Formats: sequence, C-alpha cells, structure tokens
Amino acid sequence: MTRANEHAVAGLYAITPDEADTARLVHLVDAAMAGGARFVQYRNKTASPGLRVEQARALMRSCRHASVPLIVNDHPDIAAEVDADGIHLGQDDGDVAAARARFPKALLGVSCYNDIARALEAKRLGADYVAFGRFFPSVTKPGTIRATLALVAQAKREVGLPIVAIGGITLENAPSLLAGGVDALAVISALFGSADVRDTASRFAALFLRESKNEQR
Repeated sequence: MTRANEHAVAGLYAITPDEADTARLVHLVDAAMAGGARFVQYRNKTASPGLRVEQARALMRSCRHASVPLIVNDHPDIAAEVDADGIHLGQDDGDVAAARARFPKALLGVSCYNDIARALEAKRLGADYVAFGRFFPSVTKPGTIRATLALVAQAKREVGLPIVAIGGITLENAPSLLAGGVDALAVISALFGSADVRDTASRFAALFLRESKNEQR
C-alpha cells in the first residue's frame, strides 16, 4: 500500500454507485478519473462478497494506471486482498485503531457525520482524514444526520485533519462547501448519474481551481 501522507486529501473524491456490471463500473470510474477525480472510493452495498472482490480488483488496476488512490469502504479484508491504497470506516465498520494497526501505510478515513468528538477520537487513533455529512438532501443517504458549515469551521480549528464533505453535493451547491473550508467533495449521484461523467468530473475539478484563485486574492 502507498504511504498515506503521499496523497494530500483534496479535490473530487468519487464514490462508486451500486453497479452490478463490473465492466460498466470500471468505464464510469475511468471517465471520472479522466475528468479530474483525485480519489476513488469503492462502495457497493448490494453486491455479493465475490462481486465486491472482483470489482475492487478491477478498479485497483484502473486506479493504478491513472495514479489515483483507491479507497475501499467498509471492508478491510477486501482492501487487503486487492492491496488498496486506503480504507474508509463508517460508524459500524470496525475499529479505527485496529485498522491503523493492520494498514500502517494506508490512507485511513473515518465518517464522523456531525460529531466533532468522533473526529477528534479518529485523529487520535490514526485517521488521515475525516468525513462529515450529509450537508444536503441525499438520494444515497436520505435519513442521515445533517452537518453544517459551522461544524466544518469548528473541525478546521479543533481537529486539524483534511475534511471530506458528503451528502447531496452538486455542482450548484459545492462552491458553498469549498468556501466554508472543505478540502474534498465526496460525490456519487451528481457524478455517476450524470449524462457525461468525464465532463461532470471536470466541472467539479474546476471548482477547486476557482476556489484556490479566490483564496490567493
């Protein structure tokens, strides 16, 4: 696995949709990376264990070719089997300290919803970044707790790790998150549900360039 701190967690963070067709999934992810996705998280809540391994392995090949880190959601065993670059843990996906010990060189992310205390604990246990959200109404996570820009500001002050925002993010609402201090945007539906994934990824990537120019003024 790649050493975690070789990759600054920033930019478009593409999270895969629940796609049963591995070839189509790889095609979609390749388009996202060609458009500027900086990270790919493999997440499939509906696939069988065998299909998850198949898809993770196929995505690992594509991501290595594109020099984009692949992060596996929920499944440390799959991350180990395909030699993924990282692992992402939700609230019920395992122990952060155990993951850090098992994957000392991997990028380790933790979902913190709207919980600063969880983010601080994740940092203490070795997380490389924390994810907050949902920030907007979400098709993928319709019932999850809302996070706010005030929470982002607090996390910037108190946690000091890169912040990934997730939940209902679109090209229209993303600028408010970037202006509020978010480092990376985790996007599923607005990216992979678009008519042109590469173009949409490129437009998301352009938002980061625009925000960077605004900060330099």
